[in-house]
Amino acid sequence: MAMSDRNVKAARRWLEALSREDFEAALALVHPDVELVPPGGHPSYSGVESVRRWMEPDAFEANVVTPVEIVVAADRKILARQHLRARGAGSGIELEGHSWSVWTFDDAGLITRIEIYLDREEDQARGAAGLSG
Repeated sequence: MAMSDRNVKAARRWLEALSREDFEAALALVHPDVELVPPGGHPSYSGVESVRRWMEPDAFEANVVTPVEIVVAADRKILARQHLRARGAGSGIELEGHSWSVWTFDDAGLITRIEIYLDREEDQARGAAGLSG
């Protein structure tokens, strides 16, 4: 299996695990020094335990992230557009939208970096993936 195919499958498995709140399965796919860069200029999460805290917020009682499109950007990077559907834990308010993410992998196929971009930031996401806007 080509490295790019393996990376696409790993990104899909991460999103599936995150959606079913199987954080152990998601974290098994990342490098110990993984960095997650959330959208909106918020500080990065570095390392497995920090990323676990990001994954386990109390704000949502349901959170489903489905890949819409995944593009192999380079041998170690992929660009994904995903659909998000969530329901607030306290309010019950439903929200839905799209976002972009850039995934970087090491030689072993572990995720070393995930950068998340708002839907309107497609050009920045493509640039971070090494693709033109």
